[in-house]
Amino acid sequence: MIELDDKDIIILNTLKNNSRTTYAELSEQLNISRVAVRERIKKLVKMGVIEKFTVIVNGRKLGKEISAFFEVEVEPRLLEEVAKEISQDDNVAIVYEMTGPNVLHVHAFLKDHNELREYVKDKLFSIKGVKRVESRILLKRYKSDLSIRI
Repeated sequence: MIELDDKDIIILNTLKNNSRTTYAELSEQLNISRVAVRERIKKLVKMGVIEKFTVIVNGRKLGKEISAFFEVEVEPRLLEEVAKEISQDDNVAIVYEMTGPNVLHVHAFLKDHNELREYVKDKLFSIKGVKRVESRILLKRYKSDLSIRI
């Protein structure tokens, strides 16, 4: 386990809330130099604490009205191949292997119900090894935070 001091925790929480926070802003907040902030961030990246810097895109603003979750049951011997193939789809945001009977959890963003139907029928069921697909559509998001609390 990696030990973090108070300054590292402040850096992480600040960047979680706004990844565009500058070294200057962080240095002022922490009362350390910009170089020290940069070095701390480089260390956190090197240790794997920070995996990547990113933005959150609102799919609805770009015409992706359907946020769909799928439980995809797969033949055990083909699980890795199916997961890799599903992961290649640009509509797919998340693919997780879950506990249970060889199940993949998939989260995809799709334009409308027609695209959802086509995705299940023409894409998921066309993949060798897919046995069963259950889908659910997101109605309302109460919380969405993929990073851990520090």
